[in-house]
Amino acid sequence: MTVTAHLDLAIFDAADIDKVGLFYAELTGWDVVRQDPDRFGLRTPDGQEVEFQRAPDHVGPRWPGQEHPQQFHLDLQTDDPQAAAERAVALGAVRLADGPTWITLADPAGHPFDLCQAQGVGPVMGLFAVTIDAPDASALARFYADLTGMEITYDGPEGALIAGGGKSLMFQQISAYNPPRWPDPAHPQQAHLDLVVDDLDAGEARALELGGRRLSADGERFRVFADPAGHPFCLIR
Repeated sequence: MTVTAHLDLAIFDAADIDKVGLFYAELTGWDVVRQDPDRFGLRTPDGQEVEFQRAPDHVGPRWPGQEHPQQFHLDLQTDDPQAAAERAVALGAVRLADGPTWITLADPAGHPFDLCQAQGVGPVMGLFAVTIDAPDASALARFYADLTGMEITYDGPEGALIAGGGKSLMFQQISAYNPPRWPDPAHPQQAHLDLVVDDLDAGEARALELGGRRLSADGERFRVFADPAGHPFCLIR
């Protein structure tokens, strides 16, 4: 397989990036690696990165419905989800739902995230995966696996997982899926992926061949596309 792109990071939209970035830094114990007027970046102990991008008109998701869908969420690992959830609420999160081994909350920007039970994590949380909603999770997992060279490590009725290079993406099967229609503010993106390529022309050709769609935005070092489920993503060099 020819690897066209490498997963760099997931970037979430927010009106107040300092507020939401500092929330996650305090909650997870991750390092702040970028803080400027447009981006706030965090890095996990194993080198994964998540950023928050300033979007002044950001309209947050309203989980669990699809009228204002979440689109993306973070699955965070912790030894004690109950204690972590109490700390998250004290930091400004809203508790949304409890599952058998996880708790779902919304961060200060409205993005849902899951605190997942995992043994031996320690005081700094782990990032299990960035999870992306899809009407066909298997198909979207194949798209990103073929584009990045990551391996499909799980494919089941509720979703699919791809992994490689110490990073994971999960794709969650969603009924009545409502895609973003970037840049339409009535149907905004909530987050997007940055994928690094050596050659933008070759990256574009491969993304289009696999079912991506070019969107009307680009720069000298990046091009914007929509994946087959409508999520925008950037190829950057």
